[in-house]
Amino acid sequence: MLNPNLDKIELNKEEYERYSRHIILPEVGLEGQKRLKAASVLCIGTGGLGSPLLLYLAAAGVGRIGIVDFDVVDSSNLQRQVIHGTSWVNKPKIESARNRVLEINPDCQLDLYEAHLTSENALDILAPYDVVVDGTDNFPTRYLVNDACVLLDKPNVYGSIFRFEGQATVFNYQGGPNYRDLFPEPPPPGMVPSCAEGGVLGVLCGIIGSIQATEAIKIILGSEDTLSGRLLLYDSQKMSFRELKLRPNPERPVIEKLIDYEQFCGIPQAREQEEQRQKDMEEMTAQQLKELIDSGAEDVVLLDVRNPHEYEIASIPGAKLVPLSEIEDGSGVEKVKELTNGHRLVAHCKAGSRSAKALGILKEAGIEGTNLKGGITAWSREVDSSVPEY
Repeated sequence: MLNPNLDKIELNKEEYERYSRHIILPEVGLEGQKRLKAASVLCIGTGGLGSPLLLYLAAAGVGRIGIVDFDVVDSSNLQRQVIHGTSWVNKPKIESARNRVLEINPDCQLDLYEAHLTSENALDILAPYDVVVDGTDNFPTRYLVNDACVLLDKPNVYGSIFRFEGQATVFNYQGGPNYRDLFPEPPPPGMVPSCAEGGVLGVLCGIIGSIQATEAIKIILGSEDTLSGRLLLYDSQKMSFRELKLRPNPERPVIEKLIDYEQFCGIPQAREQEEQRQKDMEEMTAQQLKELIDSGAEDVVLLDVRNPHEYEIASIPGAKLVPLSEIEDGSGVEKVKELTNGHRLVAHCKAGSRSAKALGILKEAGIEGTNLKGGITAWSREVDSSVPEY
């Protein structure tokens, strides 16, 4: 309802005071504040992007906010997901977000969807809202949100972050492009590391999430000067912004229904390949490795394939560092050959996937090895709690 009947919307005395800095802006005014009160926004995700987004939408006076999330707060979230606090660790994110939003704006109507967004429920969840904001971090859900917005003719405010860089735009607004114009096909599974693998600057989330909130508010206010048709790219290290033009692709496939997006993004196939690789690969547990080390075996080489800065955070005593990137480009293969020299090889990373990949490459070079199941995280939890988890 981007063109509400404002005659039925009234602000009370407290709201005039609360939103006075908006109301005195000619571009917002009393009519604009009434538009915000009449509007409804669905925020998908309460993580790094959803946190600032929800805080500012609530503070701006958006009258109805829907929240979709099924995760719980983890201590590693607190570096960037500023809507959550220490007291909410191991509790549902959606309840934490609700608590904070109502603290900011007790008059806001909140709709909570503690569920995984799927092709079965997406249309029903998105349908009641004027604007949809995508704060997710995975490709299947991004394609799902996009296609549902296209079918329902909803503007989709998009943002993404990685390490020190972020991007934002508005999809499916006033005939503008949608997500499939930017990414016609998803990347192969595993090609784009997650924040857990690649890291992310915490304040970057605040910048991109705030841009998304800005665009959502501008759409509600009826602004024609949105990011639709423009992809905003931000580099926090260089402190620079640049833009790329986006246009609808006349040859893109027509979206007629929601599909299986996990299948579309190759997730089941990649999972099967990973399961088969694990079946074909020898593994040992953290406790078995400890027993091997305690036995005084001298013919074992423990290989750490994480990045150097991860090695600085935590390491298993005696582990030799050869990053996966060096093994992938071939320069590390010879290093591993020199290290093993007939010795038994045990490889590890943070959780086991990168070391499994490294061992697959090394096997092709004639170097057999065993993977540490669960990586250094399992070592920390099961063997030596003094080794930091990260």
